Amino acid sequence: MTSPAAPSTGATLRLLDKADKEIVKLDRAIVGAVYKFQHDFRKNPNAGGFDLKQLKGDGRLWSARVNREYRALLLHLGGNDWLLVSVKHRGHVHQNLDRLSYGINQITGAIDYVDLQVVEEDVLRRAPEAAVPAVPQQPVEQPLFAQYSADQLAELGVAEPLIPIVLKLTTDDELLGLAEYAPRHTGEVLLRLRDGFSFAQVKEQVTEPVAVEKPEELDADDWQSAADRSQAVVITDDETLQSIIEEGDFGRWKVFLHPTQEKLVRREYSGPARVSGGPGTGKTIVALHRVKHLVDRLPPGHTKPVLLTTFNKNLAADLRARLLSLGGPETLARVDIVHVDQLATRVVRESDPGNAKRRIEDSQALREWRQLLVEAGENRWDAEFLSDEWNQVILGQAVHSRSDYFKVRRAGRGRSVTRAERAEIWQLAERFTQRLELKGLETHRQVAERAARLEIDRKIKIDNRQQQKDDRGGIGNIHVESGSGAFLRYRYRHIVVDEAQDLSAAHWKMLRAMVPAGPNDIFLVGDTHQRIYDHQVTLGSLGVNIRGRSARLTLSYRTTWEILRSAMGVLEGVDYDDLDGDQDTLGGYRSVLHGLRPTLREAESWDEELDLVVEQLNTWSDVPRESVAICVPTNEMVGDVVQRLGRRGIVATEITRDGPRSDEGVHIGTMYRFKGLEYRCMIIAGVSEGRVPRSSVDAWERTDPPRHRRELQRARSLLFVAATRARDALAISWHGEPSRFLEPLRSGHR
Repeated sequence: MTSPAAPSTGATLRLLDKADKEIVKLDRAIVGAVYKFQHDFRKNPNAGGFDLKQLKGDGRLWSARVNREYRALLLHLGGNDWLLVSVKHRGHVHQNLDRLSYGINQITGAIDYVDLQVVEEDVLRRAPEAAVPAVPQQPVEQPLFAQYSADQLAELGVAEPLIPIVLKLTTDDELLGLAEYAPRHTGEVLLRLRDGFSFAQVKEQVTEPVAVEKPEELDADDWQSAADRSQAVVITDDETLQSIIEEGDFGRWKVFLHPTQEKLVRREYSGPARVSGGPGTGKTIVALHRVKHLVDRLPPGHTKPVLLTTFNKNLAADLRARLLSLGGPETLARVDIVHVDQLATRVVRESDPGNAKRRIEDSQALREWRQLLVEAGENRWDAEFLSDEWNQVILGQAVHSRSDYFKVRRAGRGRSVTRAERAEIWQLAERFTQRLELKGLETHRQVAERAARLEIDRKIKIDNRQQQKDDRGGIGNIHVESGSGAFLRYRYRHIVVDEAQDLSAAHWKMLRAMVPAGPNDIFLVGDTHQRIYDHQVTLGSLGVNIRGRSARLTLSYRTTWEILRSAMGVLEGVDYDDLDGDQDTLGGYRSVLHGLRPTLREAESWDEELDLVVEQLNTWSDVPRESVAICVPTNEMVGDVVQRLGRRGIVATEITRDGPRSDEGVHIGTMYRFKGLEYRCMIIAGVSEGRVPRSSVDAWERTDPPRHRRELQRARSLLFVAATRARDALAISWHGEPSRFLEPLRSGHR
């Protein structure tokens, strides 16, 4: 290959997927040198300070000086177009150059780059063979992929230099290690095969979506086109690389969106669509990219026809910050970002601007139910049952008449009620509503139900107006349109919902009425295994028909497989719904990351367990405090942890309803507070029987078995959510009797 072009005004520099993961592991000073290198290299790659050299015996691989100790490895794509594939110590650059394998994948058309020596040494970890075995040798384990030929693996798009290594793999540890170093497509193919998917299924679901249409026409010398098909990003400014390195997974996903995810983002849907997947699979990232995609296709304007919503204030604020980072102020200007209860409040206040009622939580509403029954001398009904019936059936399904309550489905409520009993319940519910009204009180669920009714009424008027217009041949009524009817239109063109599993039926009824039914109307992402509120919904019955438009993400890029495997043990033996009447599953859910097993520790008392928490924090002294969190079951225990850490000189900040109180210190909160958050290291303390689940849950086992099952499921989900907030390390502790949910984890550690 000839030398690169003479000095010019600048160069195109691209970053290959996974090169950033290598860079981020380097010392901070070296990472800073990489930032400076890419800035100066884009200006003039032929500047003498780079000592740009073609590696001996190679046609396309070059090295350039980053600092005195480190060099960048680059593929010269042509002209002044370069691909940064690695940053290595200068002493390792010229050793055994045959180990550096690269080429254009004949199936995907993308660039495959692999350091075979790293794979051989770090993945297979083959021990030196002894001359004479001291004991009889054990039978050699069967290779994981013995049933597949090299040609079959190549047909699926596995990087060809890795195929001989793939055929030697005998353990899941080796497979997970390989997936960390291999091109992402190769890792996904192998993990799917290992999870029992057939060759045909993997080819259809994983390979075909990213395969080139005509492999026979692939130009083996067109490296620039190959780079465009690769998981690579063009570095256009200093902030691009810094964002990828310093923002963690979100920074990577802003630019390294997986082809499978990209397809979901850009697909044309004939109606509502759903994307599910376990923690760390990129559901929220897909939702954000979907929002940007929808905004990019809007005609020019100043309105906000796209709604992005979720179930609480903290997550809505996080979505706003991420969308700003992803799409900039131009995208943000066209999107209404608001959590669903705030949206319901807005609708109700628009209808009743003088409403000055005080909002109360469900716990206070339950106390009001109890007081009502005492005052009425009513002992035939249990306050908890009536509260649930009111919340989940009457308010949850926006039932606003006695006759509708007689007909409404009560799926999941367990105890059946006769028509006469429904009449009694409805009468008590009316008395309860009047009680709150007289006290100037209302609940979030009441507001959601009222907002749903208002929006449904609004939709009926809009549809009637359109029908009248159609009946007149498309001509509007100028007398109606000149009045208030001019503002009678759907609120949004598109709605995107994050954490969909935690919205109630009333929320869904409200959202369904806010957008006209049609292509790309509603896009939702969620995971019912992470449901932390008791909202049992069937979307199809609420007008959100996702059948045939559902997809599932199965690979986690955030949490190690060891942590995921333990977290999934918490859910063992429990069925979860899919929001549409069928069962959801985490089958095939895997991680491409590898790390340490979670630690499990027992204490004699809560005081002793607090000492264990401090001890664990001290072992993570090299991790920034803000990247560490402590999760406990109750608010009282939060206070205990904050106090103990303070006495030991450790800065701590509590996570409240509005987020962390401070930007500094270890984050501490209850399990409800950690939804949507992420930390390098996580401690879950107080995981004792009677706390997780709380002892009162078992009181329902005889009186209301369905509710007992739901409450246990919710407690499992909370623990699952907390455990999967950890990226690198997880420590779980308890005092007294350990939670029953920990039994699968403890068995695995014995």
